[in-house]
Amino acid sequence: NGNKFFNKHIAIVGSTGSGKSHSIAKILQEAIHCKNGEYTGLNNSHIVIFDIHSEYKSAFPAANYIDISTLVLPYWMLTSDELQELFIDTEVNDHNQRNVFKQEVIRSRKNHFTGEPEAKEKIHFDSPLMFDLNDVLIAAREINTLEIDTGEIYASGPKKGQPKTTQGSLYGKLTNFINRLENKLNDKRLDFLLGDRSKNITFEETLKQLIGYGENKSNISIIDLSGVPFDVLSITVSLISRILFEYGYYYKRFRYAKNPDEKLNNDVPLLLVYEEAHKYVPNSDLSRYRASKQSIERIAKEGRKYGVTLLLSSQRPSEISETIFAQCNNFLALRLTNPNDQNYVKRLLPDTSGSLVEKMPSLKAGECILVGDAVTIPSIVHIEECDPKPSSNDIPYLDLWKTEWKELDISAIKDEWLKI
Repeated sequence: NGNKFFNKHIAIVGSTGSGKSHSIAKILQEAIHCKNGEYTGLNNSHIVIFDIHSEYKSAFPAANYIDISTLVLPYWMLTSDELQELFIDTEVNDHNQRNVFKQEVIRSRKNHFTGEPEAKEKIHFDSPLMFDLNDVLIAAREINTLEIDTGEIYASGPKKGQPKTTQGSLYGKLTNFINRLENKLNDKRLDFLLGDRSKNITFEETLKQLIGYGENKSNISIIDLSGVPFDVLSITVSLISRILFEYGYYYKRFRYAKNPDEKLNNDVPLLLVYEEAHKYVPNSDLSRYRASKQSIERIAKEGRKYGVTLLLSSQRPSEISETIFAQCNNFLALRLTNPNDQNYVKRLLPDTSGSLVEKMPSLKAGECILVGDAVTIPSIVHIEECDPKPSSNDIPYLDLWKTEWKELDISAIKDEWLKI
């Protein structure tokens, strides 16, 4: 049952080489090509793939492909917690840095605000309004070097006749914060989030970019995260996820305001596909995963009501946040060889599927146990090969090793490696 499959969260698990990426690609290919009636052009499916290994571009050549060079995200839409995680050294726990940062972000938001004066007074740290990080940097430098005139004059010595000054209360105490902020702003790898384009992109442009409503409309948006630095991966995933969740929330409100008798929450529902989900939402309390865990857990708990559902893919299901995994209603379990992962999946599946679960270690590539609301009884199914295929095929080592020695252009590889 396609409706019951897609309108509840989905988990697809399997060891490396079990056919997980091919299975996901096949399912999504079927979804974007199925049609009710005779019409030309795209159907109404909307799917966003968080692709961490650059696998899916080859499987969806007509997709809206967004990588580190074309992705533009508005840093000013980050939450206060995410902003502090990005720009303040949380290990030091320096309240001076936090207070100055908060104060200057609010001041910059107000300075760039062009609305009514009454609304301007209500602007706070979490207001989703543009602010300029350079405003914050300039203010921090001034506070860090502030000297206050005491009103007295030197009576003798080399400074005779000059006014006496004393250092401000935060003189020299913001140096680490300033260095951290400068390093982030000068890091070309973060241009997609902190560059000039991020200041000027509108909310409408951001949403169109993410769900395929740009110049080339597409059912599939592939967000290639392979070039995103690890230290901002969680914040990047969190921001995109939150924007897409809030699209569903506000679109539902818009539809009900337009027609109070509306029964359908969302007539343009989204499926968010998190490839290698254990990298964004691990079963861990470390601060570097906090942002993405909060956003994705919120979607897992509330997203279905607003037409935003999840497809989680992982080769290590035992490492995924239990809060999120427990919200999945449909499971595709491909071959799993790790005993911890097998036991974890067994606990989540219904008792009636016990005998099938024992076969997980011996499933062939493309075979999987399908359990959930979408099927009448738990079954072992074989998923057909997808066409075109994702870039995750096994490499024929021995066949390649048998061929004649190949020369490598090491300089070209280095240039690609260091490309900014």
